Amino acid sequence: MALKPEPTAPFHSVQYALRVLETVAKHGDGVTDVQIARETSLPVGSLSQLLLMLRREGYVEQVADGAYVVGESLVLLGSGGDNKQALSGKLQRILTEIRDSVGAAVYISRYIDGEVKITQYVDGPRAPKVNEWVDFRSAAHASAVGKCLLTQLDHNGRRDHLSRHKTARLTSRTITNERVLFTKLDNQPPTVPVLDLQEYAVGTVCAAVPITAGQAVGCLALSMPIEHAHRLRQAADALNRKAAPVLLSLTI
Repeated sequence: MALKPEPTAPFHSVQYALRVLETVAKHGDGVTDVQIARETSLPVGSLSQLLLMLRREGYVEQVADGAYVVGESLVLLGSGGDNKQALSGKLQRILTEIRDSVGAAVYISRYIDGEVKITQYVDGPRAPKVNEWVDFRSAAHASAVGKCLLTQLDHNGRRDHLSRHKTARLTSRTITNERVLFTKLDNQPPTVPVLDLQEYAVGTVCAAVPITAGQAVGCLALSMPIEHAHRLRQAADALNRKAAPVLLSLTI
């Protein structure tokens, strides 16, 4: 599977965060933000935001003298045998926080062995998940999740997918013309959330942002009933801002 070369939205901040974590881990007795800035060559403003996110997510801790040390989340995610369970639990907590802050069901999807797969999700009474009335694997051309994953594949990867999953009309808004679909995917800016305005299911709107780590194609998505459509753009922007902690967890 070939990927498009463009970096995804939270990619750079995650790369910077990994540099910060590497520096903190190297200084077992703690390291100041001034020293981190010197060793990573990151601007002070960017570093402050990264350290704030890393503290919030438990990857670093600040000790009494203000120095930074490795946090519990980093220890757990790097702990060999328990890594898979620790990662699942960490992601579930992040998804729950996002659900509560944006008021929508939230999903992580991956493109695995040529198929769209929802690997984790969090919903609730006030944030119902989308009714999967058509298998997501067959609806990549219509869903925000599927379109977001397809944007991260190259032309041949997309053609391969659509040769196995035809662009069936699911609603009156579904794009069924492959050329039109490809043009839309090509014109999708990597830093802008992909939207689904009742293309997959009548009565539901969705948004998705890419979270690609290495060769693993993925996305973070949300869905909400049509009566909340007026909140979609704002929720999608919030989702985009919150993608970095998810990608970081998947990358460590």
